[in-house]
Amino acid sequence: MNSKDISTAKRSRLLAGLPPDVTREILDVSVTQSYGRGETIFLQGEPARVLRVILDGWVKLYRTAPTGGEAVIGVFSEGQSFGEAVVLSAKDYPVTGEAVTDCRMLQVTSTAFFELMRRRPRIVGPILGAMHAHLQELVTQIEQLKTRTGAQRLAEFMLELCPAETGSSTIELPYDKALIAGRLGMKPESLSRAFGRLKKVGVSINHSSAAIADVERLRLFADQDPAIAWKRED
Repeated sequence: MNSKDISTAKRSRLLAGLPPDVTREILDVSVTQSYGRGETIFLQGEPARVLRVILDGWVKLYRTAPTGGEAVIGVFSEGQSFGEAVVLSAKDYPVTGEAVTDCRMLQVTSTAFFELMRRRPRIVGPILGAMHAHLQELVTQIEQLKTRTGAQRLAEFMLELCPAETGSSTIELPYDKALIAGRLGMKPESLSRAFGRLKKVGVSINHSSAAIADVERLRLFADQDPAIAWKRED
């Protein structure tokens, strides 16, 4: 791993709360692995035996229903870890992991991690904290699905990608619109309507980029009373 990889890994929830000496031990027993776009990283139902941190690229986690339908559970990018709870509980993966783009990951086996936990029990607290943070993210996603309109969820997604707090900004959509729709719990046609509604608050789409005329105005739209937003979308 190069210095950028190490810096990225240390930002992850898996490692951020650990003492420096423990972090070094984890890095020493870790390996990096590359995956091509569209490549399967692990399958739903396989034993979960590897902890992962994304060093570069995007990964999606999804479940396949008995009917064959696909439900996107989450999309993760550089500096994010995932799967801690299922790996540390020695369960099977409840989802499939797939590389959305070419990506590289830091990987450490559960065996090596359990051995480190046995020798360094003080790392248990930070790891539980990381798992709790992932749970909170899931709760937030459920809340958004229940209380926000499609256009509001899309606005929040774009604000997460936006580097500016005020003024105008242009962002690159990180992956295709079908995956964006799945990530936001929408059908592709609903996403198209949501993009159309955001034009009214100064957002214009050009292929894979989005121009935001006024970031603060978009934030106000995302944060407004959902009852008002629902009424305006009728």
